[in-house]
Amino acid sequence: MAGAGRSTHIRHAQNCSTKKRPNVSPHSCYPSGVAALYSLGKRVALISIAASGLLALAKVIVGVLAGSTAVVADGIESAGDVVASAIVLFGLMVASKPADDRHPYGHGRFETLTGLAVGIILAGAGVTICVRSLAGLDQIRPAPANYAIWPLVVSILFKGTLSPIKFHYGKKVRSSALVADAWNDLVDVLSGCAALVGVGLAIYDPSRFLAADHYGGFAVGLIVIFLGLRVIRDTSLQLMDTMPAEDLMQEIRRVAMSVPGVMGVEKCFARNTGLKHHVDLHLEVDPSLTVRASHDIAMQVRDQIVADLDWVADVLVHVEPYPPLLEQPARVE
Repeated sequence: MAGAGRSTHIRHAQNCSTKKRPNVSPHSCYPSGVAALYSLGKRVALISIAASGLLALAKVIVGVLAGSTAVVADGIESAGDVVASAIVLFGLMVASKPADDRHPYGHGRFETLTGLAVGIILAGAGVTICVRSLAGLDQIRPAPANYAIWPLVVSILFKGTLSPIKFHYGKKVRSSALVADAWNDLVDVLSGCAALVGVGLAIYDPSRFLAADHYGGFAVGLIVIFLGLRVIRDTSLQLMDTMPAEDLMQEIRRVAMSVPGVMGVEKCFARNTGLKHHVDLHLEVDPSLTVRASHDIAMQVRDQIVADLDWVADVLVHVEPYPPLLEQPARVE
């Protein structure tokens, strides 16, 4: 019997079967490559927690002893980094859990949620820093000690190295939370420079630039607020199922059209579900094909996309008749 006008849906990840998926660990519904990405992201987050904790402690202690508002403000921002990195680590741990009956798409979205939380923390910390920096502006106090600049210099150099590393691995594992944390480190560099200028001016000429220490702390807060709002925007777009870049969508269409029997792609949607994307695809095939033949084509398309595009976790294929052939008389078998 011909299958004209019929459709079939093909999907392969919900039941967590590993029989036909050679790269799947028997202990997880995720391909082994995805599990490795999560593991790598967690290692980077752990290193960040340890480093940010030491820097925060050093800057707060030195800032208090040296009498520098800007250094203390930068230390508070670094303490926020510890919290942010811990949230990222927790998010990666939850996101790496395998799919189950209640979460057929996996738990990857939790990683995106932690990125949003990092943005909110950053924005809140920025407001706090701005308020605290201006609170003592009219108070008379001695100039900061010369050694106040050293924790800032160390922080700028270290975070300037750590930020591109996080960007690299964050993009490699497609972790929005890790990329958000990389932006956080980049802000550390900018805020450290702002604090360094303020402290340096206050030390150089206290009679003219003593308030620069406070304004340096205020500048740190503004930078942190801006970054927090940027991270909130980017992660919110992902949670709203914003489509990937057009070049990625064209890649999906290209791979689908390369499979014999595919005559067109009517619709193509994709959404981020953590480190990877899930794709919905509407294929057009010869309407005179049997349901079994249409099903086989859909299976080939699904497997080919997952194999060729490592950023795709799963594909839901819907098969439809190719419109121009519907106008032709059906073949008699």
